[in-house]
Amino acid sequence: MDTQLIFGDVLRAELGSPTAVRSLSSSPRSQVWRVELPARAQARPRQAVVKHLVDGPGAEERYARELAALGIAARSPTPVVPRLLATDPERRLLVLDHLDHHTPAPDWIVHYAESLARLHATAAPEDAGLLPRRQGPGKADIAAFLALAVALGAAVPAGVRDELEALVGRLDRAPGHALLHGDPCPGNDLHTVEGVRFVDFEQASLGSGLMELAYLRIGFPTCWCVTAATEPLLARAERAYLTAWRAATGSELRTDGLVDACVGWLIRGDALVQRAHRDGTDHLARIPEEDWTWGTASARQRLLHRLGVVGALTVGDPVLGAVHALTASMRDRMLARWPALRPVPTQRP
Repeated sequence: MDTQLIFGDVLRAELGSPTAVRSLSSSPRSQVWRVELPARAQARPRQAVVKHLVDGPGAEERYARELAALGIAARSPTPVVPRLLATDPERRLLVLDHLDHHTPAPDWIVHYAESLARLHATAAPEDAGLLPRRQGPGKADIAAFLALAVALGAAVPAGVRDELEALVGRLDRAPGHALLHGDPCPGNDLHTVEGVRFVDFEQASLGSGLMELAYLRIGFPTCWCVTAATEPLLARAERAYLTAWRAATGSELRTDGLVDACVGWLIRGDALVQRAHRDGTDHLARIPEEDWTWGTASARQRLLHRLGVVGALTVGDPVLGAVHALTASMRDRMLARWPALRPVPTQRP
């Protein structure tokens, strides 16, 4: 990969020539640098971040998603993203304000949830078409999840397939036009003195904000950094989200789809691996014979946590009774087979 920053004539004419160029860590799909831009009048040189979406499958779409999402998010009265300073579409370059990230507080998910709600609230119905609708799990995910249950020796209740198919349908029809980040993970949230701001919108979409509010309970399913907060802290964070949503939109958000969102994340095998490995492989089928570590937890730890969350949320649920029984049985079978499995971490690294 070419690691040299090419700051073309378009950007130089608008911002001047960058200095103090320093490469930053990023995913294989992008290159990121911190730079200093020339001072204006008597001001000091300003720090900025330059992001380049590298050549590869879907690069143009990822650039378009990020650009559209940043434009929508910029509407928030309380900033939730860095300010976009300039772009070079030909090179797929974005230049953004640099923000100083500070060590998150112990109750960081409360501040995270507030900013996530503000981010979600920036989109409007008329934004349809600027970003794709979020895609949920499908029949292949159901088949893979049930096959794993059989491989684990779990008791598969009658009617569970029907419940899961109905759930997938509800997720497809979930109302909402929220601006979804697509990967709102620790590392993509910057905790600044002014509040939490989000970066890296290559997977942004529109849909129900509950799909990302569910991250708090289900354990950040697309992320390297899985954590399990205490119930009181989760309750605080969810209240903070709903309060911020009400303040931003003037409306109440119904949360009766939150359980469905958590179940949807549970049955997705792609939520056990990093994005580069989401290539159509049935990762759930690997679980009985293989465990692998990604970030703070192994695949089996992630799955065990999600089974426990869904099992607790579906106790007495009139439409997910079979799902409850299945998740409880699968969790029991996992603990019997792998008794050394530990809970996912409670603290963010």
